[in-house]
Amino acid sequence: MTVAKIRGIEGITVDQLSFEVDRGARFVMYQYCWSTLLVTFKEASDIHFIRPGKSRVARGLPYILLTLVLGWWGIPWGPIYSIQSLLTDFQGGEDVTDEVLYRLAQHHGGVVNS
Repeated sequence: MTVAKIRGIEGITVDQLSFEVDRGARFVMYQYCWSTLLVTFKEASDIHFIRPGKSRVARGLPYILLTLVLGWWGIPWGPIYSIQSLLTDFQGGEDVTDEVLYRLAQHHGGVVNS
């Protein structure tokens, strides 16, 4: 996993994050793509912290809309990458919770519960 900004954790301690994850919170990345006629770019969003009970699909709507509007136009990869991105995002994005907790535990020198 590349270094990415985590959105939605401002002011939260590692212990609070662990508690929220135990309650069902997840760290999620979304895919999106955009195209020109000859070139298509498939990219990943920053990591989003999704609290328990919140919709992962709803948080991914900006990336879904971006892909729907700008993703299809590149030939041949635009349609292929658009479908891949949309499938991932309509399933709630890519869950990277375990990787984030592992890195937080390394960074803070302790165990982060999951």
